[in-house]
Amino acid sequence: MDLHGKRRLIVVFGVGTAAAIALASTVLWFTGSGGDNGTPQARAQQAGLPSEGAQALGAAASASASPSASTAGACARPVGAAPAVRVTDVPVGSSVTGYGREGDTDPLPMAIAARPDGGSWLAWLGTDGKVHLGRLDCADKLVGTPTTFTGIDLQDVQADATGGVLLLTRKGTCGGGTLCGGSASPCNTMHMIRFDLNGQQVWERQVTNLTGGRTGYDDGARFVWWYQHHGRLAYDGTNYAAYFGVAITVKNGACVDIHEGDRMQVVGPNGALVPGHDSFEVGCSHSWTTRIAWDPRTKHFAMVCATDNACRIAQPNPYRTVAAGTCDGTLFGGDLVLAQPKGYWTAWSQGGTARLERFTTGASDQHIGTTAKTAHPHLVAYGSGRMLLAWESGASMTAQAYDTTVGKTVGGTFPIGVKDHAYQAFKAYPDGSVAYPAAGGNATTIRVARVLPMG
Repeated sequence: MDLHGKRRLIVVFGVGTAAAIALASTVLWFTGSGGDNGTPQARAQQAGLPSEGAQALGAAASASASPSASTAGACARPVGAAPAVRVTDVPVGSSVTGYGREGDTDPLPMAIAARPDGGSWLAWLGTDGKVHLGRLDCADKLVGTPTTFTGIDLQDVQADATGGVLLLTRKGTCGGGTLCGGSASPCNTMHMIRFDLNGQQVWERQVTNLTGGRTGYDDGARFVWWYQHHGRLAYDGTNYAAYFGVAITVKNGACVDIHEGDRMQVVGPNGALVPGHDSFEVGCSHSWTTRIAWDPRTKHFAMVCATDNACRIAQPNPYRTVAAGTCDGTLFGGDLVLAQPKGYWTAWSQGGTARLERFTTGASDQHIGTTAKTAHPHLVAYGSGRMLLAWESGASMTAQAYDTTVGKTVGGTFPIGVKDHAYQAFKAYPDGSVAYPAAGGNATTIRVARVLPMG
Protein backbone atom coordinates (compact mmCIF):
# COMPACT_ATOMS: atom_id res chain seq x y z
CA MET A 1 0.00 0.00 0.00
CA ASP A 2 1.71 3.17 -1.20
CA LEU A 3 1.77 5.95 1.40
CA HIS A 4 4.24 8.24 -0.34
CA GLY A 5 3.64 11.57 -2.08
CA LYS A 6 0.45 13.33 -1.11
CA ARG A 7 -1.57 10.39 0.13
CA ARG A 8 -2.45 9.99 3.78
CA LEU A 9 -3.64 6.98 5.74
CA ILE A 10 -6.34 7.45 8.35
CA VAL A 11 -7.45 4.64 10.63
CA VAL A 12 -10.60 4.96 12.75
CA PHE A 13 -11.17 2.60 15.67
CA GLY A 14 -14.39 1.54 17.27
CA VAL A 15 -16.86 2.62 14.54
CA GLY A 16 -19.59 1.01 16.57
CA THR A 17 -21.64 -0.82 13.90
CA ALA A 18 -21.93 -4.57 13.67
CA ALA A 19 -20.31 -4.49 10.27
CA ALA A 20 -17.41 -2.49 11.63
CA ILE A 21 -16.94 -4.95 14.47
CA ALA A 22 -16.84 -7.73 11.91
CA LEU A 23 -14.07 -5.76 10.23
CA ALA A 24 -12.02 -5.65 13.45
CA SER A 25 -13.45 -2.20 14.24
CA THR A 26 -11.14 -0.62 11.67
CA VAL A 27 -12.00 1.55 8.69
CA LEU A 28 -9.38 2.94 6.35
CA TRP A 29 -9.74 5.71 3.82
CA PHE A 30 -7.44 7.91 1.79
CA THR A 31 -7.34 11.59 0.92
CA GLY A 32 -5.00 13.56 -1.28
CA SER A 33 -4.42 14.78 -4.80
CA GLY A 34 -5.51 11.40 -6.16
CA GLY A 35 -9.08 12.13 -5.07
CA ASP A 36 -11.70 9.60 -4.07
CA ASN A 37 -11.17 6.05 -5.28
CA GLY A 38 -14.78 5.56 -6.34
CA THR A 39 -17.43 3.45 -4.71
CA PRO A 40 -17.35 2.21 -1.12
CA GLN A 41 -16.70 -1.26 -2.56
CA ALA A 42 -13.62 -0.01 -4.42
CA ARG A 43 -12.32 1.81 -1.36
CA ALA A 44 -12.88 -1.27 0.78
CA GLN A 45 -10.98 -3.45 -1.67
CA GLN A 46 -8.07 -0.97 -1.83
CA ALA A 47 -7.92 -0.95 1.95
CA GLY A 48 -7.75 -4.73 1.97
CA LEU A 49 -11.24 -5.14 3.45
CA PRO A 50 -13.80 -7.73 2.30
CA SER A 51 -16.44 -6.40 -0.07
CA GLU A 52 -19.24 -7.17 2.41
CA GLY A 53 -17.80 -4.45 4.63
CA ALA A 54 -18.25 -1.81 1.96
CA GLN A 55 -21.62 -0.64 3.26
CA ALA A 56 -20.14 0.11 6.69
CA LEU A 57 -17.18 1.82 5.03
CA GLY A 58 -19.46 3.95 2.88
CA ALA A 59 -21.52 5.00 5.90
CA ALA A 60 -18.41 5.88 7.89
CA ALA A 61 -16.92 7.84 5.00
CA SER A 62 -20.18 9.74 4.47
CA ALA A 63 -20.39 10.58 8.16
CA SER A 64 -16.79 11.76 8.20
CA ALA A 65 -17.47 14.07 5.27
CA SER A 66 -20.64 15.53 6.77
CA PRO A 67 -20.42 19.31 7.35
CA SER A 68 -22.05 18.78 10.75
CA ALA A 69 -19.20 16.57 11.94
CA SER A 70 -17.57 17.87 15.13
CA THR A 71 -14.16 19.53 14.74
CA ALA A 72 -11.66 21.07 17.14
CA GLY A 73 -9.13 23.88 17.09
CA ALA A 74 -7.89 26.25 14.43
CA CYS A 75 -7.04 23.29 12.20
CA ALA A 76 -10.64 21.99 12.43
CA ARG A 77 -9.46 18.43 13.00
CA PRO A 78 -12.34 15.94 13.24
CA VAL A 79 -13.37 14.82 16.72
CA GLY A 80 -14.43 11.19 16.98
CA ALA A 81 -16.06 8.98 19.57
CA ALA A 82 -12.96 6.77 19.45
CA PRO A 83 -9.31 7.40 18.57
CA ALA A 84 -8.55 7.85 14.86
CA VAL A 85 -5.01 7.75 13.50
CA ARG A 86 -3.77 9.69 10.48
CA VAL A 87 -0.32 8.90 9.10
CA THR A 88 1.34 11.40 6.77
CA ASP A 89 4.59 11.01 4.86
CA VAL A 90 6.66 14.20 4.89
CA PRO A 91 9.41 14.44 2.24
CA VAL A 92 12.05 16.68 3.86
CA GLY A 93 14.52 16.96 0.98
CA SER A 94 17.59 15.77 2.89
CA SER A 95 18.82 12.55 4.47
CA VAL A 96 17.69 11.89 8.05
CA THR A 97 19.82 10.04 10.58
CA GLY A 98 18.56 6.48 11.04
CA TYR A 99 17.32 4.88 14.23
CA GLY A 100 20.47 2.85 14.86
CA ARG A 101 20.40 0.90 18.12
CA GLU A 102 18.05 3.42 19.80
CA GLY A 103 20.33 3.44 22.84
CA ASP A 104 20.66 6.14 25.49
CA THR A 105 23.97 7.27 23.98
CA ASP A 106 22.87 7.13 20.33
CA PRO A 107 21.73 10.15 18.27
CA LEU A 108 18.06 11.09 18.34
CA PRO A 109 16.77 11.23 14.75
CA MET A 110 13.74 13.52 15.05
CA ALA A 111 11.35 15.49 17.28
CA ILE A 112 8.09 17.39 16.85
CA ALA A 113 6.53 20.39 18.59
CA ALA A 114 2.91 21.56 18.77
CA ARG A 115 2.37 25.16 17.67
CA PRO A 116 -0.45 27.15 19.32
CA ASP A 117 -2.18 27.51 15.92
CA GLY A 118 -2.44 23.71 15.55
CA GLY A 119 0.48 23.25 13.16
CA SER A 120 3.87 21.85 14.05
CA TRP A 121 7.61 22.35 14.01
CA LEU A 122 9.42 19.23 12.84
CA ALA A 123 13.12 18.86 13.69
CA TRP A 124 15.47 16.18 12.44
CA LEU A 125 19.14 15.30 12.64
CA GLY A 126 20.62 15.16 9.16
CA THR A 127 23.50 13.03 7.99
CA ASP A 128 25.21 16.31 7.04
CA GLY A 129 26.15 17.30 10.61
CA LYS A 130 23.21 19.71 10.87
CA VAL A 131 19.94 19.87 12.77
CA HIS A 132 17.12 20.74 10.38
CA LEU A 133 13.86 22.52 11.26
CA GLY A 134 10.71 22.67 9.14
CA ARG A 135 7.20 24.00 9.60
CA LEU A 136 4.19 21.70 9.12
CA ASP A 137 0.67 22.87 8.31
CA CYS A 138 -2.63 21.53 9.65
CA ALA A 139 -2.38 18.54 7.31
CA ASP A 140 1.13 17.71 8.63
CA LYS A 141 2.65 18.78 5.29
CA LEU A 142 5.93 20.68 5.05
CA VAL A 143 5.53 24.35 4.08
CA GLY A 144 8.37 26.67 3.14
CA THR A 145 12.06 25.85 3.20
CA PRO A 146 13.61 24.17 6.26
CA THR A 147 16.36 25.97 8.16
CA THR A 148 19.51 24.38 9.55
CA PHE A 149 21.57 24.73 12.72
CA THR A 150 25.00 23.44 13.66
CA GLY A 151 24.56 20.39 15.87
CA ILE A 152 25.83 16.84 16.22
CA ASP A 153 22.74 15.58 18.06
CA LEU A 154 19.11 16.64 18.43
CA GLN A 155 17.32 16.39 21.77
CA ASP A 156 13.93 18.15 21.63
CA VAL A 157 11.90 21.01 20.16
CA GLN A 158 9.11 23.07 21.75
CA ALA A 159 6.97 25.88 20.34
CA ASP A 160 5.18 29.05 21.41
CA ALA A 161 3.28 31.86 19.71
CA THR A 162 6.39 33.63 18.38
CA GLY A 163 8.59 30.66 17.45
CA GLY A 164 10.17 28.05 19.66
CA VAL A 165 13.31 26.47 21.07
CA LEU A 166 15.53 23.61 19.94
CA LEU A 167 17.65 21.60 22.38
CA LEU A 168 20.75 20.24 20.64
CA THR A 169 24.33 19.12 21.20
CA ARG A 170 27.47 20.71 19.73
CA LYS A 171 31.15 19.86 19.74
CA GLY A 172 33.18 21.09 22.71
CA THR A 173 36.74 20.80 24.02
CA CYS A 174 38.16 18.35 26.56
CA GLY A 175 41.38 20.30 27.18
CA GLY A 176 44.64 18.90 28.47
CA GLY A 177 43.52 17.25 31.70
CA THR A 178 44.32 13.63 32.53
CA LEU A 179 41.66 10.99 33.10
CA CYS A 180 42.13 8.75 36.13
CA GLY A 181 40.97 5.78 34.10
CA GLY A 182 39.21 4.81 30.92
CA SER A 183 39.73 6.15 27.43
CA ALA A 184 39.31 9.63 26.01
CA SER A 185 36.01 10.68 24.50
CA PRO A 186 34.71 13.92 22.92
CA CYS A 187 33.60 16.66 25.32
CA ASN A 188 30.45 18.26 23.90
CA THR A 189 28.03 20.99 24.95
CA MET A 190 24.24 21.31 25.20
CA HIS A 191 22.46 24.38 23.82
CA MET A 192 19.04 25.97 23.61
CA ILE A 193 18.47 27.66 20.24
CA ARG A 194 15.66 30.21 20.09
CA PHE A 195 14.03 30.56 16.65
CA ASP A 196 11.33 32.85 15.24
CA LEU A 197 8.24 32.07 13.15
CA ASN A 198 10.44 31.76 10.06
CA GLY A 199 12.66 29.20 11.76
CA GLN A 200 15.54 31.66 11.98
CA GLN A 201 17.80 31.81 15.04
CA VAL A 202 17.13 34.62 17.53
CA TRP A 203 19.59 33.62 20.27
CA GLU A 204 21.45 30.63 21.67
CA ARG A 205 22.40 29.68 25.22
CA GLN A 206 24.70 26.91 26.41
CA VAL A 207 23.12 25.00 29.32
CA THR A 208 26.27 23.01 30.09
CA ASN A 209 29.16 25.11 31.47
CA LEU A 210 32.20 24.83 29.21
CA THR A 211 33.89 28.16 28.47
CA GLY A 212 37.22 29.43 27.23
CA GLY A 213 38.54 28.97 30.76
CA ARG A 214 36.86 25.64 31.55
CA THR A 215 37.14 22.57 29.32
CA GLY A 216 35.65 19.12 29.78
CA TYR A 217 38.55 17.67 31.77
CA ASP A 218 38.69 20.58 34.22
CA ASP A 219 37.36 20.15 37.76
CA GLY A 220 33.74 21.31 37.99
CA ALA A 221 32.95 20.92 34.30
CA ARG A 222 29.42 19.97 33.29
CA PHE A 223 29.34 18.74 29.71
CA VAL A 224 28.14 16.00 27.35
CA TRP A 225 30.41 12.96 27.15
CA TRP A 226 29.63 9.50 25.74
CA TYR A 227 27.26 8.85 28.63
CA GLN A 228 23.49 9.23 28.28
CA HIS A 229 22.73 12.82 27.37
CA HIS A 230 19.21 12.86 25.90
CA GLY A 231 17.12 15.77 27.14
CA ARG A 232 13.64 17.29 27.14
CA LEU A 233 12.24 20.84 27.15
CA ALA A 234 9.32 22.41 29.00
CA TYR A 235 7.81 25.92 28.79
CA ASP A 236 6.13 27.93 31.54
CA GLY A 237 4.75 30.64 29.25
CA THR A 238 7.85 32.82 29.69
CA ASN A 239 10.91 30.65 30.28
CA TYR A 240 12.18 27.38 28.83
CA ALA A 241 13.63 24.60 30.98
CA ALA A 242 15.99 21.88 29.74
CA TYR A 243 16.39 18.65 31.72
CA PHE A 244 19.13 16.40 30.34
CA GLY A 245 21.87 13.89 31.09
CA VAL A 246 25.23 15.47 31.89
CA ALA A 247 28.86 14.47 32.51
CA ILE A 248 30.39 15.67 35.80
CA THR A 249 34.15 16.23 36.15
CA VAL A 250 35.65 15.74 39.63
CA LYS A 251 39.34 16.26 40.49
CA ASN A 252 40.99 13.18 42.01
CA GLY A 253 44.59 14.01 42.85
CA ALA A 254 46.57 14.59 39.67
CA CYS A 255 43.77 13.33 37.42
CA VAL A 256 40.01 13.70 37.00
CA ASP A 257 37.11 11.27 37.24
CA ILE A 258 34.05 11.67 35.02
CA HIS A 259 30.67 10.82 36.51
CA GLU A 260 27.20 10.97 34.95
CA GLY A 261 24.01 12.48 36.28
CA ASP A 262 21.40 14.93 35.09
CA ARG A 263 21.01 18.69 35.08
CA MET A 264 18.15 21.19 34.76
CA GLN A 265 18.66 24.76 33.58
CA VAL A 266 16.14 27.54 32.84
CA VAL A 267 16.58 30.22 30.17
CA GLY A 268 14.56 33.42 29.99
CA PRO A 269 12.93 35.06 26.96
CA ASN A 270 16.07 37.06 26.12
CA GLY A 271 18.42 34.08 26.23
CA ALA A 272 19.89 34.57 29.72
CA LEU A 273 20.14 31.80 32.30
CA VAL A 274 17.54 32.28 35.03
CA PRO A 275 18.40 31.24 38.61
CA GLY A 276 15.89 29.34 40.72
CA HIS A 277 12.80 28.10 38.89
CA ASP A 278 13.55 24.54 40.14
CA SER A 279 16.90 24.47 38.29
CA PHE A 280 19.93 22.57 39.61
CA GLU A 281 23.54 21.73 38.77
CA VAL A 282 23.22 17.97 39.26
CA GLY A 283 20.17 15.93 40.22
CA CYS A 284 19.89 12.16 39.77
CA SER A 285 22.97 9.94 39.62
CA HIS A 286 23.56 7.90 36.46
CA SER A 287 20.10 8.74 35.14
CA TRP A 288 19.24 7.31 31.73
CA THR A 289 15.88 9.02 31.26
CA THR A 290 14.98 12.64 32.10
CA ARG A 291 11.35 13.81 31.88
CA ILE A 292 9.94 17.26 32.63
CA ALA A 293 6.59 19.07 32.57
CA TRP A 294 5.38 22.52 33.59
CA ASP A 295 2.55 22.50 36.14
CA PRO A 296 0.55 25.76 35.98
CA ARG A 297 -1.37 24.76 39.13
CA THR A 298 1.73 24.73 41.35
CA LYS A 299 3.78 27.08 39.15
CA HIS A 300 6.68 24.62 39.22
CA PHE A 301 8.54 22.39 36.79
CA ALA A 302 8.00 18.72 37.71
CA MET A 303 10.62 16.11 36.84
CA VAL A 304 11.30 12.38 37.08
CA CYS A 305 14.35 10.29 36.24
CA ALA A 306 15.33 6.64 36.06
CA THR A 307 18.42 6.30 38.26
CA ASP A 308 20.79 3.71 39.70
CA ASN A 309 20.60 5.54 43.04
CA ALA A 310 18.55 2.91 44.86
CA CYS A 311 17.43 1.72 41.41
CA ARG A 312 14.16 3.63 41.09
CA ILE A 313 12.01 6.13 39.30
CA ALA A 314 12.63 9.30 41.30
CA GLN A 315 12.09 13.03 41.52
CA PRO A 316 15.43 14.88 41.59
CA ASN A 317 16.86 17.59 43.83
CA PRO A 318 16.16 16.34 46.44
CA TYR A 319 15.69 12.65 45.72
CA ARG A 320 12.15 11.38 46.30
CA THR A 321 11.22 7.85 45.28
CA VAL A 322 8.23 7.58 42.96
CA ALA A 323 8.48 3.83 42.26
CA ALA A 324 11.02 1.26 43.42
CA GLY A 325 12.75 -0.73 40.70
CA THR A 326 15.67 -3.07 40.12
CA CYS A 327 18.96 -2.37 38.35
CA ASP A 328 18.72 -5.39 36.07
CA GLY A 329 19.14 -3.48 32.81
CA THR A 330 15.40 -3.17 32.15
CA LEU A 331 14.44 -0.14 34.28
CA PHE A 332 13.19 2.69 32.03
CA GLY A 333 11.26 5.91 32.64
CA GLY A 334 8.77 6.92 29.97
CA ASP A 335 7.24 10.41 30.12
CA LEU A 336 5.29 12.59 32.53
CA VAL A 337 1.81 14.17 32.31
CA LEU A 338 -0.45 16.12 34.67
CA ALA A 339 -2.97 14.13 36.71
CA GLN A 340 -6.40 15.46 37.69
CA PRO A 341 -7.16 17.28 39.90
CA LYS A 342 -3.52 17.40 41.09
CA GLY A 343 -0.27 15.50 40.84
CA TYR A 344 1.27 13.62 37.94
CA TRP A 345 1.24 10.35 36.04
CA THR A 346 4.43 8.74 34.83
CA ALA A 347 4.90 5.64 32.71
CA TRP A 348 7.81 3.32 33.34
CA SER A 349 8.91 -0.20 32.52
CA GLN A 350 10.63 -3.03 34.35
CA GLY A 351 11.16 -6.53 33.02
CA GLY A 352 9.48 -5.68 29.72
CA THR A 353 6.11 -4.58 31.17
CA ALA A 354 4.83 -1.00 31.38
CA ARG A 355 3.35 0.49 34.54
CA LEU A 356 1.62 3.77 35.40
CA GLU A 357 2.21 5.61 38.67
CA ARG A 358 0.36 8.59 40.10
CA PHE A 359 2.27 10.83 42.54
CA THR A 360 2.48 14.39 43.85
CA THR A 361 5.62 15.25 45.83
CA GLY A 362 6.70 11.79 46.93
CA ALA A 363 6.01 8.11 46.42
CA SER A 364 3.33 6.86 44.07
CA ASP A 365 -0.11 6.75 45.67
CA GLN A 366 -1.69 4.79 42.82
CA HIS A 367 -0.17 1.99 40.74
CA ILE A 368 -1.74 0.82 37.49
CA GLY A 369 -0.55 -2.42 35.97
CA THR A 370 -0.89 -2.60 32.20
CA THR A 371 -0.87 -5.31 29.56
CA ALA A 372 1.73 -3.41 27.53
CA LYS A 373 4.72 -5.68 26.97
CA THR A 374 7.39 -3.10 26.28
CA ALA A 375 10.78 -1.90 27.45
CA HIS A 376 10.15 1.72 26.40
CA PRO A 377 6.65 3.13 27.05
CA HIS A 378 5.50 6.58 25.91
CA LEU A 379 2.91 8.72 27.72
CA VAL A 380 1.23 11.93 26.54
CA ALA A 381 -1.78 14.05 27.50
CA TYR A 382 -4.67 13.28 25.13
CA GLY A 383 -7.34 15.95 25.29
CA SER A 384 -9.20 16.90 28.46
CA GLY A 385 -8.92 14.38 31.27
CA ARG A 386 -7.20 11.67 29.24
CA MET A 387 -3.70 10.42 28.52
CA LEU A 388 -2.35 8.01 25.94
CA LEU A 389 0.07 5.18 26.67
CA ALA A 390 1.88 3.93 23.55
CA TRP A 391 4.48 1.26 22.95
CA GLU A 392 6.30 -0.74 20.29
CA SER A 393 4.33 -3.63 18.85
CA GLY A 394 6.16 -5.53 16.13
CA ALA A 395 7.02 -3.16 13.30
CA SER A 396 4.55 -0.51 14.49
CA MET A 397 3.00 0.73 17.75
CA THR A 398 -0.04 0.08 19.95
CA ALA A 399 -1.79 2.62 22.18
CA GLN A 400 -4.35 2.73 24.98
CA ALA A 401 -6.17 5.76 26.40
CA TYR A 402 -6.59 6.22 30.16
CA ASP A 403 -8.35 8.85 32.22
CA THR A 404 -6.06 11.11 34.23
CA THR A 405 -8.05 10.97 37.47
CA VAL A 406 -7.98 7.31 38.50
CA GLY A 407 -6.11 5.72 35.60
CA LYS A 408 -9.10 3.83 34.20
CA THR A 409 -8.84 2.62 30.61
CA VAL A 410 -10.89 4.47 28.02
CA GLY A 411 -11.92 2.18 25.16
CA GLY A 412 -9.61 -0.50 23.84
CA THR A 413 -6.14 -0.67 22.40
CA PHE A 414 -5.53 0.46 18.83
CA PRO A 415 -2.59 0.37 16.40
CA ILE A 416 -0.47 3.31 15.26
CA GLY A 417 1.11 2.40 11.95
CA VAL A 418 4.60 3.84 12.36
CA LYS A 419 7.90 2.51 13.68
CA ASP A 420 8.62 3.17 17.35
CA HIS A 421 11.80 4.76 18.69
CA ALA A 422 12.70 4.27 22.36
CA TYR A 423 13.61 7.93 23.04
CA GLN A 424 11.35 9.92 20.71
CA ALA A 425 8.30 11.64 22.18
CA PHE A 426 4.63 12.16 21.43
CA LYS A 427 3.49 15.77 21.75
CA ALA A 428 0.05 17.04 22.81
CA TYR A 429 -1.79 19.70 20.74
CA PRO A 430 -4.26 22.39 21.82
CA ASP A 431 -7.10 20.72 19.87
CA GLY A 432 -6.75 17.46 21.81
CA SER A 433 -4.79 15.54 19.17
CA VAL A 434 -1.28 14.14 19.66
CA ALA A 435 1.52 13.60 17.13
CA TYR A 436 4.59 11.40 16.89
CA PRO A 437 7.49 11.63 14.38
CA ALA A 438 8.83 8.38 12.98
CA ALA A 439 11.08 6.94 10.30
CA GLY A 440 9.66 7.27 6.81
CA GLY A 441 9.72 4.92 3.86
CA ASN A 442 13.12 6.20 2.74
CA ALA A 443 16.07 8.21 4.04
CA THR A 444 14.59 11.58 3.03
CA THR A 445 11.08 11.08 4.43
CA ILE A 446 9.67 11.38 7.95
CA ARG A 447 6.34 9.83 8.85
CA VAL A 448 4.06 11.79 11.21
CA ALA A 449 1.43 9.80 13.08
CA ARG A 450 -1.42 11.89 14.48
CA VAL A 451 -4.06 10.53 16.85
CA LEU A 452 -7.01 12.83 16.17
CA PRO A 453 -9.10 14.41 18.95
CA MET A 454 -11.57 12.25 20.84
CA GLY A 455 -14.88 13.57 22.12
